[in-house]
Amino acid sequence: MAPVAVVIAEDSAILRDGLVQLLLDRGFVVTGAVGDAAGLQQAVASHPPDVAVVDIRMPPDFTDEGLRAALALRRDHPDVGILVFSQYVETRYAAELLANGAGGVGYLLKDRVADVSDFVDALLRVASGGTALDPEVVTQLMGASRRTDTLAGLSGREKEVLALMAEGRSNSAIAASLVISEGAVEKHVANIFAKLNLAATPTDHRRVLAVLRYLES
Repeated sequence: MAPVAVVIAEDSAILRDGLVQLLLDRGFVVTGAVGDAAGLQQAVASHPPDVAVVDIRMPPDFTDEGLRAALALRRDHPDVGILVFSQYVETRYAAELLANGAGGVGYLLKDRVADVSDFVDALLRVASGGTALDPEVVTQLMGASRRTDTLAGLSGREKEVLALMAEGRSNSAIAASLVISEGAVEKHVANIFAKLNLAATPTDHRRVLAVLRYLES
């Protein structure tokens, strides 16, 4: 298997260099490491990676340049995964980013990543088309939402399972978190797909689509 190619967009030189070394040590290929949104666009255009790690607040204004650049990447390079890695939750653009494709997107908070292996696992999930969302990001996105009708047909347990799916948990991890069997999780996931009218297709990843429906609702 070819190593995963990554572009890093982080304005802090120390953190940027640290991420580069961390990923190189674990077998990734870093095709670009830049400090602003313009550099991110150029790096991805020159050598499209499997995934881009993007901070939110970068020069020149240190507001939401990174997220706006991520949205542009999703439009211009839909095959490139996006992992937002920030200290902040920006609900407006984050919701748009998460709803703007069928997967390959994540949002982690720097202060809440307790283990390097968790970050690496999340990066690999996003690079392969999955999702990786910090629970706090999910909470704030749901708190910013006004629509609840989409999930009205789900049971309380099914909503718990879907929330953990949104964090990028596997069925076995969901089973451990909820203290139920993996078979029970599989049944809940099947019920979620049925109630959200997510029929199996050759191209759509139903697990990702269910998460996006959850975040949109």
